[in-house]
Amino acid sequence: MPSTILVKQARRTRRKQGLRKRIRGTTERPRLTVFRSLKFIYAQLIDDVTGRTLAEASDRVAKGGSVKGKTDSAKKVGSTLAERAKKAGVTKVVFDRNGYLYHGRVKALADGAREGGLQF
Repeated sequence: MPSTILVKQARRTRRKQGLRKRIRGTTERPRLTVFRSLKFIYAQLIDDVTGRTLAEASDRVAKGGSVKGKTDSAKKVGSTLAERAKKAGVTKVVFDRNGYLYHGRVKALADGAREGGLQF
């Protein structure tokens, strides 16, 4: 009998595959993808046509002293990614939640990116 963790991972993988059939990043509108681990959150802007990462951000490198909690950290990652996206010349993106539910840290990251100037 498979463990609960394996069942959860399998369900997320199925959701992820269903989303990826419909979501495609282009040069004008890259895909903003999110990966969430237990400790950190990562975000990337990916151009699926060329297979390149245009910008990335994570809370893995030294966290600022003013950030408390994972949700606040995720919001800061979103705003950091938005700044880096502007430097790369990107203003519009397609949001890929990567099989995660749109709440908590994933929603905070999206809100931070929107506040930073990205359009979904």
